[in-house]
Amino acid sequence: MERTRYLVVGAGVTGLAFADWLRDDDCLVLEANREIGGYCRTIKRDGFIWDYSGHFFHFRRPEIEQDLIERMGAQAVLRISRDSRIWYGDRFIDFPFQRNIRQLPEADYQDCIRGLRERPKEEGGSFKDMLLARYGRGIAEKFLIPYNEKLYALNLSALDANAIGRFFPHVSVEEILGEAEPSTVGYNATFTYPEGGAIQYVEALARGIRAEQICLDERLLSLDLQEKIATTTKRQIRYDSLISSAPLVRLLEICGIEYDASVLSHNKVQVFNLGFDSKGPSDVHWIYYPQRELSFYRVGFYDNIFDSDRMSLYVEVGLPWDAELSPDQRGALKAKVLADLQACGVVMNQTLLASHDVLLDPAYVHITRKSTAEAASKRELLAALDVHSIGRYGGWTYCSIEDNIIEARELAERFMNARE
Repeated sequence: MERTRYLVVGAGVTGLAFADWLRDDDCLVLEANREIGGYCRTIKRDGFIWDYSGHFFHFRRPEIEQDLIERMGAQAVLRISRDSRIWYGDRFIDFPFQRNIRQLPEADYQDCIRGLRERPKEEGGSFKDMLLARYGRGIAEKFLIPYNEKLYALNLSALDANAIGRFFPHVSVEEILGEAEPSTVGYNATFTYPEGGAIQYVEALARGIRAEQICLDERLLSLDLQEKIATTTKRQIRYDSLISSAPLVRLLEICGIEYDASVLSHNKVQVFNLGFDSKGPSDVHWIYYPQRELSFYRVGFYDNIFDSDRMSLYVEVGLPWDAELSPDQRGALKAKVLADLQACGVVMNQTLLASHDVLLDPAYVHITRKSTAEAASKRELLAALDVHSIGRYGGWTYCSIEDNIIEARELAERFMNARE
Protein backbone atom coordinates (compact mmCIF):
# COMPACT_ATOMS: atom_id res chain seq x y z
CA MET A 1 0.00 0.00 0.00
CA GLU A 2 1.29 3.44 -0.90
CA ARG A 3 1.76 6.04 1.79
CA THR A 4 1.88 9.83 1.83
CA ARG A 5 2.06 12.40 4.56
CA TYR A 6 -0.45 14.74 2.92
CA LEU A 7 -3.20 13.58 0.60
CA VAL A 8 -4.97 16.43 -1.21
CA VAL A 9 -8.36 15.87 -2.83
CA GLY A 10 -9.00 18.21 -5.77
CA ALA A 11 -6.57 19.90 -8.17
CA GLY A 12 -8.45 23.17 -8.37
CA VAL A 13 -7.24 26.48 -6.98
CA THR A 14 -7.56 25.47 -3.30
CA GLY A 15 -5.92 22.06 -3.50
CA LEU A 16 -3.06 23.27 -5.67
CA ALA A 17 -2.53 26.36 -3.51
CA PHE A 18 -2.07 24.09 -0.48
CA ALA A 19 0.32 21.68 -2.20
CA ASP A 20 2.28 24.55 -3.76
CA TRP A 21 2.78 26.34 -0.42
CA LEU A 22 3.67 23.19 1.48
CA ARG A 23 7.42 22.81 1.85
CA ASP A 24 7.15 19.03 1.78
CA ASP A 25 7.27 16.78 -1.29
CA ASP A 26 5.59 13.95 0.63
CA CYS A 27 2.26 15.00 -0.81
CA LEU A 28 -0.11 13.65 -3.46
CA VAL A 29 -2.93 15.54 -5.17
CA LEU A 30 -5.89 13.49 -6.42
CA GLU A 31 -8.01 14.86 -9.26
CA ALA A 32 -11.06 13.02 -10.57
CA ASN A 33 -10.91 14.78 -13.95
CA ARG A 34 -8.32 14.37 -16.66
CA GLU A 35 -7.04 17.92 -16.22
CA ILE A 36 -6.43 20.33 -13.38
CA GLY A 37 -8.48 23.44 -12.66
CA GLY A 38 -11.84 22.51 -11.17
CA TYR A 39 -14.35 25.23 -12.02
CA CYS A 40 -11.49 27.39 -13.32
CA ARG A 41 -10.89 25.20 -16.34
CA THR A 42 -10.70 26.94 -19.70
CA ILE A 43 -12.18 25.77 -23.00
CA LYS A 44 -10.68 26.78 -26.36
CA ARG A 45 -12.87 26.09 -29.37
CA ASP A 46 -12.89 27.53 -32.90
CA GLY A 47 -10.84 30.52 -31.84
CA PHE A 48 -12.98 31.29 -28.77
CA ILE A 49 -11.69 31.16 -25.20
CA TRP A 50 -14.23 30.38 -22.46
CA ASP A 51 -14.01 29.37 -18.83
CA TYR A 52 -16.40 27.00 -17.14
CA SER A 53 -18.04 30.22 -16.04
CA GLY A 54 -17.01 33.84 -15.66
CA HIS A 55 -14.00 33.64 -13.34
CA PHE A 56 -12.41 37.05 -13.02
CA PHE A 57 -9.79 37.52 -10.35
CA HIS A 58 -10.04 40.26 -7.73
CA PHE A 59 -7.03 40.55 -5.44
CA ARG A 60 -6.91 42.48 -2.19
CA ARG A 61 -3.37 41.26 -1.49
CA PRO A 62 -1.14 42.48 -4.33
CA GLU A 63 1.69 40.15 -3.32
CA ILE A 64 -0.46 37.10 -4.14
CA GLU A 65 -1.40 38.49 -7.52
CA GLN A 66 2.21 39.43 -8.30
CA ASP A 67 3.48 35.97 -7.33
CA LEU A 68 1.04 34.26 -9.68
CA ILE A 69 1.63 36.65 -12.57
CA GLU A 70 5.41 36.23 -12.29
CA ARG A 71 4.97 32.47 -12.61
CA MET A 72 3.08 32.93 -15.88
CA GLY A 73 6.16 34.20 -17.69
CA ALA A 74 5.24 35.79 -21.00
CA GLN A 75 1.48 35.29 -20.54
CA ALA A 76 -0.29 38.64 -20.98
CA VAL A 77 -2.60 39.53 -18.10
CA LEU A 78 -5.27 42.14 -18.75
CA ARG A 79 -6.32 44.60 -16.05
CA ILE A 80 -9.90 45.70 -16.57
CA SER A 81 -12.08 48.39 -15.00
CA ARG A 82 -15.47 46.78 -14.65
CA ASP A 83 -18.38 47.96 -16.78
CA SER A 84 -21.46 46.08 -15.60
CA ARG A 85 -25.06 46.98 -16.30
CA ILE A 86 -28.65 45.91 -15.65
CA TRP A 87 -31.23 45.41 -18.37
CA TYR A 88 -34.41 47.08 -17.18
CA GLY A 89 -37.44 47.49 -19.42
CA ASP A 90 -36.10 49.05 -22.59
CA ARG A 91 -32.80 50.37 -21.27
CA PHE A 92 -29.56 49.73 -19.47
CA ILE A 93 -29.13 50.86 -15.86
CA ASP A 94 -25.63 51.16 -14.44
CA PHE A 95 -24.71 48.72 -11.68
CA PRO A 96 -25.46 48.75 -8.81
CA PHE A 97 -29.18 49.30 -9.29
CA GLN A 98 -29.77 50.95 -5.91
CA ARG A 99 -27.29 53.72 -6.60
CA ASN A 100 -28.55 54.44 -10.11
CA ILE A 101 -32.33 54.56 -9.76
CA ARG A 102 -32.30 58.07 -11.29
CA GLN A 103 -31.72 56.32 -14.61
CA LEU A 104 -35.13 54.60 -14.33
CA PRO A 105 -38.32 55.86 -15.96
CA GLU A 106 -39.74 58.66 -13.80
CA ALA A 107 -42.66 56.63 -12.42
CA ASP A 108 -40.36 53.76 -11.39
CA TYR A 109 -37.88 56.20 -9.86
CA GLN A 110 -40.61 57.79 -7.74
CA ASP A 111 -41.81 54.34 -6.69
CA CYS A 112 -38.30 53.53 -5.48
CA ILE A 113 -38.06 56.80 -3.54
CA ARG A 114 -41.45 56.13 -1.95
CA GLY A 115 -40.38 52.64 -0.94
CA LEU A 116 -37.12 53.96 0.47
CA ARG A 117 -38.99 56.43 2.72
CA GLU A 118 -41.54 53.85 3.84
CA ARG A 119 -39.12 50.97 4.39
CA PRO A 120 -39.41 48.82 7.55
CA LYS A 121 -37.43 50.00 10.54
CA GLU A 122 -36.31 46.50 11.53
CA GLU A 123 -34.22 44.34 9.20
CA GLY A 124 -35.42 40.93 10.33
CA GLY A 125 -33.34 37.82 9.90
CA SER A 126 -33.60 36.88 6.23
CA PHE A 127 -31.88 38.16 3.10
CA LYS A 128 -35.25 39.34 1.76
CA ASP A 129 -35.99 41.16 5.04
CA MET A 130 -32.61 42.89 4.84
CA LEU A 131 -33.21 44.08 1.28
CA LEU A 132 -36.67 45.46 2.12
CA ALA A 133 -35.43 47.19 5.29
CA ARG A 134 -32.37 48.79 3.71
CA TYR A 135 -33.73 49.71 0.29
CA GLY A 136 -37.53 49.64 0.45
CA ARG A 137 -40.06 47.72 -1.59
CA GLY A 138 -39.47 49.57 -4.87
CA ILE A 139 -35.74 48.93 -5.20
CA ALA A 140 -36.00 45.46 -3.72
CA GLU A 141 -38.86 44.23 -5.89
CA LYS A 142 -37.69 45.82 -9.14
CA PHE A 143 -34.22 44.28 -9.06
CA LEU A 144 -32.64 42.97 -5.86
CA ILE A 145 -35.21 40.29 -5.06
CA PRO A 146 -36.01 38.93 -8.54
CA TYR A 147 -32.38 38.90 -9.65
CA ASN A 148 -31.13 37.06 -6.59
CA GLU A 149 -34.04 34.63 -6.59
CA LYS A 150 -33.18 33.74 -10.18
CA LEU A 151 -29.55 33.23 -9.20
CA TYR A 152 -30.12 31.20 -6.02
CA ALA A 153 -33.22 29.43 -7.39
CA LEU A 154 -35.15 29.82 -4.15
CA ASN A 155 -37.15 32.33 -2.10
CA LEU A 156 -34.74 34.78 -0.45
CA SER A 157 -36.64 34.44 2.83
CA ALA A 158 -34.75 31.16 3.24
CA LEU A 159 -31.31 32.83 3.24
CA ASP A 160 -29.62 34.70 6.07
CA ALA A 161 -29.39 38.48 5.89
CA ASN A 162 -25.61 38.23 5.50
CA ALA A 163 -25.69 35.36 3.00
CA ILE A 164 -23.45 37.17 0.49
CA GLY A 165 -21.29 38.98 3.04
CA ARG A 166 -18.84 41.54 1.70
CA PHE A 167 -19.79 40.65 -1.87
CA PHE A 168 -23.11 42.49 -1.69
CA PRO A 169 -22.78 46.10 -2.97
CA HIS A 170 -24.32 47.98 -0.07
CA VAL A 171 -25.16 51.64 -0.72
CA SER A 172 -26.26 54.15 1.91
CA VAL A 173 -29.59 55.95 1.73
CA GLU A 174 -27.67 59.23 1.47
CA GLU A 175 -25.83 57.96 -1.62
CA ILE A 176 -29.09 56.77 -3.20
CA LEU A 177 -30.66 60.21 -2.65
CA GLY A 178 -27.57 62.00 -3.92
CA GLU A 179 -26.84 63.52 -0.52
CA ALA A 180 -23.41 61.89 -0.14
CA GLU A 181 -20.46 61.27 -2.43
CA PRO A 182 -20.64 57.78 -3.97
CA SER A 183 -18.14 55.25 -2.72
CA THR A 184 -16.50 52.57 -4.83
CA VAL A 185 -19.13 49.85 -4.92
CA GLY A 186 -18.47 46.15 -5.17
CA TYR A 187 -15.48 43.96 -4.56
CA ASN A 188 -14.81 43.66 -8.31
CA ALA A 189 -14.56 47.27 -9.52
CA THR A 190 -11.36 46.15 -11.22
CA PHE A 191 -10.28 42.65 -12.13
CA THR A 192 -7.49 40.83 -13.92
CA TYR A 193 -7.80 38.19 -16.59
CA PRO A 194 -5.08 36.30 -18.48
CA GLU A 195 -5.36 36.18 -22.27
CA GLY A 196 -5.15 32.39 -22.02
CA GLY A 197 -8.16 32.18 -19.68
CA ALA A 198 -8.57 31.50 -15.96
CA ILE A 199 -6.65 28.24 -16.24
CA GLN A 200 -3.44 30.31 -16.40
CA TYR A 201 -3.78 31.12 -12.70
CA VAL A 202 -4.29 27.45 -11.91
CA GLU A 203 -1.27 26.43 -13.97
CA ALA A 204 0.76 29.10 -12.19
CA LEU A 205 -0.02 27.39 -8.88
CA ALA A 206 0.76 23.97 -10.35
CA ARG A 207 4.25 25.09 -11.36
CA GLY A 208 5.24 24.83 -7.72
CA ILE A 209 4.33 21.13 -7.59
CA ARG A 210 6.18 18.22 -9.20
CA ALA A 211 4.17 16.72 -12.06
CA GLU A 212 4.29 13.22 -10.55
CA GLN A 213 2.57 14.52 -7.40
CA ILE A 214 -0.61 15.39 -9.33
CA CYS A 215 -2.67 12.27 -10.02
CA LEU A 216 -5.21 12.94 -12.75
CA ASP A 217 -8.24 10.82 -13.59
CA GLU A 218 -8.19 9.35 -10.08
CA ARG A 219 -11.35 9.74 -8.03
CA LEU A 220 -11.58 9.27 -4.27
CA LEU A 221 -14.16 6.58 -3.55
CA SER A 222 -14.07 6.06 0.20
CA LEU A 223 -12.18 6.88 3.37
CA ASP A 224 -11.45 4.71 6.37
CA LEU A 225 -11.20 7.52 8.90
CA GLN A 226 -9.85 5.38 11.71
CA GLU A 227 -7.12 3.63 9.70
CA LYS A 228 -6.49 6.72 7.53
CA ILE A 229 -6.78 4.79 4.29
CA ALA A 230 -8.14 6.35 1.10
CA THR A 231 -9.54 4.11 -1.61
CA THR A 232 -9.47 5.60 -5.10
CA THR A 233 -10.41 4.32 -8.54
CA LYS A 234 -6.81 3.11 -8.92
CA ARG A 235 -5.37 2.14 -5.50
CA GLN A 236 -5.35 2.47 -1.74
CA ILE A 237 -3.29 5.18 -0.07
CA ARG A 238 -2.46 5.52 3.61
CA TYR A 239 -2.16 9.15 4.67
CA ASP A 240 -1.30 11.16 7.77
CA SER A 241 -3.48 14.15 6.93
CA LEU A 242 -6.07 14.61 4.21
CA ILE A 243 -6.95 18.03 2.77
CA SER A 244 -10.12 18.19 0.70
CA SER A 245 -11.49 20.96 -1.49
CA ALA A 246 -14.35 18.74 -2.68
CA PRO A 247 -17.86 19.94 -1.79
CA LEU A 248 -18.41 19.27 1.90
CA VAL A 249 -21.54 17.20 1.22
CA ARG A 250 -19.62 14.91 -1.16
CA LEU A 251 -16.81 14.47 1.35
CA LEU A 252 -19.33 13.54 4.06
CA GLU A 253 -20.88 10.96 1.74
CA ILE A 254 -17.44 9.50 0.98
CA CYS A 255 -16.76 9.28 4.71
CA GLY A 256 -20.14 7.71 5.47
CA ILE A 257 -21.12 10.63 7.72
CA GLU A 258 -24.81 11.54 7.74
CA TYR A 259 -25.89 15.14 7.24
CA ASP A 260 -29.12 17.04 6.70
CA ALA A 261 -29.40 17.75 2.96
CA SER A 262 -32.19 20.25 3.61
CA VAL A 263 -29.73 22.30 5.67
CA LEU A 264 -26.63 21.94 3.49
CA SER A 265 -28.47 22.97 0.33
CA HIS A 266 -27.31 24.72 -2.82
CA ASN A 267 -28.32 25.65 -6.33
CA LYS A 268 -26.94 24.56 -9.68
CA VAL A 269 -25.92 26.82 -12.54
CA GLN A 270 -26.17 25.77 -16.16
CA VAL A 271 -23.58 27.69 -18.17
CA PHE A 272 -23.77 28.14 -21.92
CA ASN A 273 -20.65 29.48 -23.62
CA LEU A 274 -21.56 30.87 -27.03
CA GLY A 275 -19.40 32.18 -29.89
CA PHE A 276 -20.84 34.24 -32.76
CA ASP A 277 -19.53 35.46 -36.11
CA SER A 278 -19.69 39.19 -35.36
CA LYS A 279 -19.72 41.75 -32.59
CA GLY A 280 -22.66 42.50 -30.32
CA PRO A 281 -22.92 45.08 -27.49
CA SER A 282 -19.56 46.75 -26.95
CA ASP A 283 -17.73 47.93 -23.82
CA VAL A 284 -19.94 46.15 -21.26
CA HIS A 285 -18.38 43.17 -19.45
CA TRP A 286 -21.52 41.61 -18.01
CA ILE A 287 -25.25 42.35 -17.79
CA TYR A 288 -27.69 41.39 -15.03
CA TYR A 289 -31.25 40.34 -15.89
CA PRO A 290 -33.92 40.47 -13.14
CA GLN A 291 -36.81 39.63 -15.50
CA ARG A 292 -38.34 36.34 -14.41
CA GLU A 293 -39.51 35.55 -17.94
CA LEU A 294 -35.90 35.48 -19.18
CA SER A 295 -34.09 32.21 -18.63
CA PHE A 296 -30.73 33.64 -17.55
CA TYR A 297 -29.72 35.92 -14.71
CA ARG A 298 -26.38 37.09 -16.13
CA VAL A 299 -24.63 37.33 -19.49
CA GLY A 300 -20.89 38.07 -19.75
CA PHE A 301 -18.87 39.23 -22.75
CA TYR A 302 -15.41 37.72 -23.18
CA ASP A 303 -14.96 39.63 -26.45
CA ASN A 304 -15.18 42.96 -24.63
CA ILE A 305 -12.46 41.82 -22.24
CA PHE A 306 -10.22 40.62 -25.06
CA ASP A 307 -11.26 43.48 -27.39
CA SER A 308 -11.98 40.94 -30.13
CA ASP A 309 -14.29 41.29 -33.13
CA ARG A 310 -16.59 38.28 -32.55
CA MET A 311 -19.15 38.16 -29.75
CA SER A 312 -18.16 35.57 -27.15
CA LEU A 313 -20.58 35.04 -24.27
CA TYR A 314 -21.06 33.13 -21.07
CA VAL A 315 -24.72 32.80 -20.11
CA GLU A 316 -25.73 31.63 -16.62
CA VAL A 317 -29.04 30.01 -15.68
CA GLY A 318 -29.84 29.28 -12.02
CA LEU A 319 -31.46 25.92 -11.27
CA PRO A 320 -32.76 24.27 -8.07
CA TRP A 321 -30.48 21.76 -6.37
CA ASP A 322 -32.63 18.83 -7.46
CA ALA A 323 -33.02 19.87 -11.10
CA GLU A 324 -31.97 17.10 -13.48
CA LEU A 325 -31.82 18.02 -17.16
CA SER A 326 -31.87 15.32 -19.80
CA PRO A 327 -29.94 16.02 -23.03
CA ASP A 328 -33.22 16.99 -24.70
CA GLN A 329 -34.13 19.34 -21.84
CA ARG A 330 -30.68 20.92 -21.95
CA GLY A 331 -31.09 21.43 -25.69
CA ALA A 332 -34.50 23.04 -25.13
CA LEU A 333 -33.02 25.33 -22.47
CA LYS A 334 -30.23 26.35 -24.86
CA ALA A 335 -32.85 27.19 -27.52
CA LYS A 336 -34.73 29.27 -24.92
CA VAL A 337 -31.49 31.06 -24.00
CA LEU A 338 -30.81 31.93 -27.64
CA ALA A 339 -34.38 33.19 -28.08
CA ASP A 340 -34.10 35.28 -24.90
CA LEU A 341 -30.80 36.77 -26.07
CA GLN A 342 -32.60 37.93 -29.19
CA ALA A 343 -35.57 39.22 -27.20
CA CYS A 344 -33.36 41.51 -25.10
CA GLY A 345 -31.21 42.65 -28.02
CA VAL A 346 -27.92 40.94 -27.27
CA VAL A 347 -28.16 38.81 -30.40
CA MET A 348 -29.35 40.57 -33.53
CA ASN A 349 -28.26 39.12 -36.87
CA GLN A 350 -25.23 37.16 -35.63
CA THR A 351 -24.71 33.51 -36.49
CA LEU A 352 -23.76 31.05 -33.75
CA LEU A 353 -20.44 29.43 -34.69
CA ALA A 354 -19.45 27.45 -31.60
CA SER A 355 -20.77 26.56 -28.17
CA HIS A 356 -19.96 24.68 -25.00
CA ASP A 357 -22.09 24.02 -21.95
CA VAL A 358 -21.37 22.85 -18.43
CA LEU A 359 -23.41 22.30 -15.29
CA LEU A 360 -21.92 23.69 -12.07
CA ASP A 361 -23.16 21.42 -9.27
CA PRO A 362 -22.98 22.79 -6.64
CA ALA A 363 -22.76 26.44 -7.70
CA TYR A 364 -23.92 28.75 -4.89
CA VAL A 365 -24.47 27.27 -1.45
CA HIS A 366 -27.48 28.48 0.54
CA ILE A 367 -26.10 30.21 3.63
CA THR A 368 -28.31 30.16 6.70
CA ARG A 369 -27.64 30.02 10.43
CA LYS A 370 -28.39 26.32 10.35
CA SER A 371 -26.09 25.64 7.39
CA THR A 372 -23.27 27.64 8.95
CA ALA A 373 -23.58 25.71 12.21
CA GLU A 374 -23.94 22.34 10.47
CA ALA A 375 -20.94 22.97 8.22
CA ALA A 376 -18.80 24.12 11.15
CA SER A 377 -19.80 21.07 13.20
CA LYS A 378 -19.04 18.60 10.43
CA ARG A 379 -15.72 20.25 9.56
CA GLU A 380 -14.69 20.19 13.23
CA LEU A 381 -15.57 16.50 13.41
CA LEU A 382 -13.49 15.78 10.31
CA ALA A 383 -10.54 17.90 11.48
CA ALA A 384 -10.35 15.86 14.69
CA LEU A 385 -9.75 12.87 12.40
CA ASP A 386 -7.05 14.70 10.38
CA VAL A 387 -9.38 15.45 7.48
CA HIS A 388 -9.48 19.15 6.62
CA SER A 389 -12.29 20.43 4.40
CA ILE A 390 -11.35 23.81 2.93
CA GLY A 391 -12.16 26.19 0.09
CA ARG A 392 -15.44 27.64 -1.11
CA TYR A 393 -17.20 24.30 -1.33
CA GLY A 394 -15.19 22.47 1.28
CA GLY A 395 -16.07 25.24 3.72
CA TRP A 396 -19.64 25.46 2.38
CA THR A 397 -19.46 29.23 2.09
CA TYR A 398 -19.27 32.15 -0.32
CA CYS A 399 -15.82 33.58 -0.91
CA SER A 400 -13.39 34.72 -3.58
CA ILE A 401 -10.72 32.69 -5.32
CA GLU A 402 -8.12 34.75 -3.48
CA ASP A 403 -9.77 33.77 -0.18
CA ASN A 404 -9.30 30.12 -1.15
CA ILE A 405 -5.60 30.67 -1.81
CA ILE A 406 -5.16 32.44 1.53
CA GLU A 407 -6.97 29.71 3.47
CA ALA A 408 -4.96 26.95 1.77
CA ARG A 409 -1.66 28.69 2.43
CA GLU A 410 -2.53 29.32 6.07
CA LEU A 411 -3.32 25.64 6.57
CA ALA A 412 -0.03 24.66 4.92
CA GLU A 413 1.79 27.07 7.25
CA ARG A 414 0.15 25.45 10.30
CA PHE A 415 1.28 22.02 9.18
CA MET A 416 4.83 23.21 8.54
CA ASN A 417 5.05 25.05 11.84
CA ALA A 418 3.82 21.95 13.67
CA ARG A 419 6.64 19.90 12.15
CA GLU A 420 9.43 22.31 13.07
